Amino acid sequence: MGKEKIKINQDERKYEIESIMPVSQHVIRIMFSDSVPETFGDIIVYTVGGVRCSELPGYSTVYRDDGKKVYLSDDGSVYVPPEEVPEDPGDMQPYVPTLEELQGYKRYEVSGACEKVIYEGVSVTLTDGSTEHFALTEHDQINLFGKQAQLAAGTEQLEYHADGQPCRYFSAEDMRAIIEAAMFHVSYHTTYCNSLNMWITDCQDAEELQAVFYGADIPEEYQSEVLKAYLKQIEDMAEVKDEDAI
Repeated sequence: MGKEKIKINQDERKYEIESIMPVSQHVIRIMFSDSVPETFGDIIVYTVGGVRCSELPGYSTVYRDDGKKVYLSDDGSVYVPPEEVPEDPGDMQPYVPTLEELQGYKRYEVSGACEKVIYEGVSVTLTDGSTEHFALTEHDQINLFGKQAQLAAGTEQLEYHADGQPCRYFSAEDMRAIIEAAMFHVSYHTTYCNSLNMWITDCQDAEELQAVFYGADIPEEYQSEVLKAYLKQIEDMAEVKDEDAI
């Protein structure tokens, strides 16, 4: 399974990481999987699927170096060991993230969830009545969209494969059904995630943000016109299925 990656400044190299998170207002902690950069600065974060999802500018100072666990600051501060251990560690107050930081974490969370759902793909019922599942990673999406050109050229038999199955020929009708289902799946979840982000932006405190998660029913005021159309289409398809089952 892939891992999140980061880039530093304008360097094209990507570094695999286990995690990245804030520990104070001006300090973040990065746990590297393997190589650790020699210098730091503006950080760009990429999801497991390679989607650019966050930018953290100005983290050029090594606040503390614990091998593959590196703490960086954006205000030039560095770690100074305490002269003595506090008598009561319970007196130390935990850092409370700002609303803007919480919104950023929530956007990162739903973006990752959206990517995961899209990549998991769709199941499609073919003309022979069988149902096959098709993953939709970025590579899969590129392959499927390439099949559209073959269909447009009049190809009647198109090579492709379902999950865990050998490559075989699909009829033009079946390939159209696969592509249509794939495009709907990707477009719907992208649109849904966009509306989630609109909801996140309007949240006024941490309690409101807790109600936002991938799969939640989005309040109507944050549903885009496109999302409303998709939801209506999904509702209509469900009604047709119910009628066919009777």
